[in-house]
Amino acid sequence: MDIRQLRYFVQIVESGSLSKASRALHIAQPALSQQIAKLEEWVGRPLLNRTFKGVTPTDNGLALYHHARFMLRQLDQALSIARSETGEVQGMVTVGLPATTVAAIGLPLVKRIRERYPSILLNVVEGMSGHIGHLMRMGQLDIAVLFNKDLSPDLSVEPLLSEELFLILPQHSQLVPRKNTTVSTAEVAEIPLILPTSSHGLRQRITAVFENRGLNTKVVAEIDSLSLLMDCVYDDIGATIKPIGAVMKEGGHGRKWRYLSFSDVQFRRRNFLYSLPPERLSTAAAVVMNELKQAACELTVQKEWPGFEQLSPPNRAPEAEDEAAVNVA
Repeated sequence: MDIRQLRYFVQIVESGSLSKASRALHIAQPALSQQIAKLEEWVGRPLLNRTFKGVTPTDNGLALYHHARFMLRQLDQALSIARSETGEVQGMVTVGLPATTVAAIGLPLVKRIRERYPSILLNVVEGMSGHIGHLMRMGQLDIAVLFNKDLSPDLSVEPLLSEELFLILPQHSQLVPRKNTTVSTAEVAEIPLILPTSSHGLRQRITAVFENRGLNTKVVAEIDSLSLLMDCVYDDIGATIKPIGAVMKEGGHGRKWRYLSFSDVQFRRRNFLYSLPPERLSTAAAVVMNELKQAACELTVQKEWPGFEQLSPPNRAPEAEDEAAVNVA
């Protein structure tokens, strides 16, 4: 077996067909099939299920795919470091961030890396938390920020920060009297809401809080796209419940918002920082992880944006968690 066969195999799995993979790799399909046959012979197990619709990995093939993808990334990073003419930390680091987290921390993180570590290629993947979690489990990310702490026992995890959830609506909205600075769950139950779909962790959290108080929400639209959701809220179709990150990037659009705290519930969400285990984490990824912590730390001390609370200071091991202090009441 040689490294080319692993690269070919990974490309085939990701392409879903031999013909697409051959085009991507610029190699003739018969030659590609021959290399995969040699790989299967060396492994001693079939790695691909071949049908008229394409190819899918067998259970053994899927296991090989995940490990091979990680190995190839590590090899590419090792070669990049070996070829470097300087002693700078370098390499590609892939970070997965949910949309509201990108809005709050994405730009500061990219700026910090560019200013301090110009030889690190930062690859930021934005997506729904479920998608980010899937990529993290599959070994396709070095670092991720997620909202639960039990994604996988094979990953390192530590608390990053806590963020308050607000009722968010445009300044021109009449859904809540202008004099109000807070809002109760009973009042929000009477307001049309635009929320993520029921599979979204935030939606499940919101539903649980209201049901625990014998209340139902008046959901008029379910939208998983943050930008579309905020457009609909600004158009006064309904209000939403989100962390302040949802409006942080809106400043550039010149749109004005109100964000009201809940008066009768401690409505907060924890952010957890996931990474590959220390023995698999590259130097560049470790650097990016600490810079992400630094950027999160700055959010908690800034007075411009409310709702952030620091949970894990940079360069310090996280202390034991106080569950009661952070769960939604």
